[in-house]
Amino acid sequence: MSGLGGLNKTTGGIVITAVQSQLPLVHTPSDLAAATNHICDLVRTVKRAYPATDLILFPEYCIHGLSMSIDPAIMCTLDGPEIAQFKAVCKEQSVWGVFSIMEANKLGNPWNSGVTINDEGEVANYYRKMHPWIPVEPWYPGNQGLSTFLGPHGVLMSLIICHDGQFPEMAREAAYLGSEVLLRTAGYTSPIKHSWDITNRSNAFCNLMYTASVALAGTDGTLRSMGMAMFVGPEGDVLEVGDGTPDAMVACEVRVDELGHRGYVAVKGGAGDCPYTYMRDLVRGEYRQKEDGEVVVRNGTGCGFGAPEREFVDEMGK
Repeated sequence: MSGLGGLNKTTGGIVITAVQSQLPLVHTPSDLAAATNHICDLVRTVKRAYPATDLILFPEYCIHGLSMSIDPAIMCTLDGPEIAQFKAVCKEQSVWGVFSIMEANKLGNPWNSGVTINDEGEVANYYRKMHPWIPVEPWYPGNQGLSTFLGPHGVLMSLIICHDGQFPEMAREAAYLGSEVLLRTAGYTSPIKHSWDITNRSNAFCNLMYTASVALAGTDGTLRSMGMAMFVGPEGDVLEVGDGTPDAMVACEVRVDELGHRGYVAVKGGAGDCPYTYMRDLVRGEYRQKEDGEVVVRNGTGCGFGAPEREFVDEMGK
């Protein structure tokens, strides 16, 4: 593995650059257009600074900011101008990019979506955030499940968004599907630094995968995001880490050919049962935590959102 922060790339490695893009203030379509232009300019800047970069990772909310507005005037679509610009700049710079949009949704509240675009300007992966943060986020929960995709040089990757990474089941699902690198984008503010560190490291260690994570940075005049781009190896070792500097770029080479496995010793082929009560209950649709009746905050009314009335619609065919 290169020790030069992605400046040199060794045979078999890929370089990922995580950009701690400036937290924008977005209320109008013109604000959205300016934020989109800024992200495209950062793609070009990364390729000048780190020409070996194979994939650029941008934070959640990179063009929407943290207002949590669901104003239709600033919602995006997959065939809209924002995605068109991202496709064009990735093709122009011959680089992969991971971008965040708040996406119009005919089922109700918008999706919080992550879009991965390859170096030919084509959408390689599309993911809807599965775990919006209660009570702050108004987004409709993702209903397509977690996916993997072949990233640069055939490396198998998965994308999760922000609060998703606090659930160990998300990283385990990615690993179960074969993911070698787990990408995590976020808009987190400074109070999350501790859990950010331990979850990025435990997600890597417990699943023998790399994790590459990045949050917004800077302030919009009210809120302050933490930055803290972070790369972790499969043994939980921190390879590179950023600070709170807005628009800072943190690059790292990862070598998935170094991934191994933990073998079976006592039982041929390993135990094949399901010893976990919560998994069996989930399958039966009977999942309940012991403290479920004590939960007070169950929706976003405390943050000014109306109580939800719509039922969840699953596109997973279940």
